[in-house]
Amino acid sequence: MIYTVTLNPSLDYIIEVDGIELGQLNRTKSEAKFPGGKGINVSQVLKTFDVKSRALGFLGGFTGDYIENYLKSIDIETDFVKIQEDTRINIKLRSNQETEINAKGPDVTSDELSSLKSKINALTNEDCLILAGSIPSSMPENMYEELVQICNQNGTKFVVDAEGSLLKRIIPLKPFLIKPNHHELGEFFQTKIESVEEAILNGRELINMGAENVIVSLADKGAVFINHSCTFVANVPKGEMKSSVGAGDSMVAAFMATFEKTGNVEEAFKYSVAAGSATAFSLGLCTLEKVEELLPQVEIIKP
Repeated sequence: MIYTVTLNPSLDYIIEVDGIELGQLNRTKSEAKFPGGKGINVSQVLKTFDVKSRALGFLGGFTGDYIENYLKSIDIETDFVKIQEDTRINIKLRSNQETEINAKGPDVTSDELSSLKSKINALTNEDCLILAGSIPSSMPENMYEELVQICNQNGTKFVVDAEGSLLKRIIPLKPFLIKPNHHELGEFFQTKIESVEEAILNGRELINMGAENVIVSLADKGAVFINHSCTFVANVPKGEMKSSVGAGDSMVAAFMATFEKTGNVEEAFKYSVAAGSATAFSLGLCTLEKVEELLPQVEIIKP
């Protein structure tokens, strides 16, 4: 089974207003509440692809209850560690400009951390763990490293979607898949990635360092896939960009869902690009219908 980990989930409160007047009473035009967090996004897109997953991480208080009940209502299995403090609320304010206010999140105790490690220690060589997102300031900086070492001891395949400083700790431990964007890849190697050729060159270095498969997204220039035996380049389907939130998570989920079914990395990469675009062209996460609609536009070439 695929397991996802979200260390600092959120209840995202999305508010739309016609215009903001500071210091005045403002009334909303629309409101919505959704579970937030990269691992939770991955679980939702896996569900879209009819692949089961179990969501792990930390939840607390009434906000945590809302997230868990929401996921259960769409038939996603959960096994979160219940914590003492409330799960955070992030505010997404949509007006003339989009403004986000992200809360710091709860402090997690050492006992609560140990509970999560115990759950991951129960995974086997038939499971896959997807670690997505940042590590909260209240947790050890090497938290991902500790969880991944547990995976290696048990032969559990693992995927990491995180920023450069976290990746540096993880890559020598041989992740099955990592998915930096071109900015993150550039930061990793202290350079600027502006072309497909530069992404391939630097992506291959990640393979040499220990990653099994690498996807690098390059915004409107497409994406590249690299492993030890092949390299692919994909274009980006045409569409109106509405929100980049969740696009990377959708790419990871679609790749793993398709690979789980087919074992074919080229097909998995193609679905990954279509799913990332489908989410970018939507105000929420992608639907399977939208992915299938965009799929014929994705052309894969071998450079």
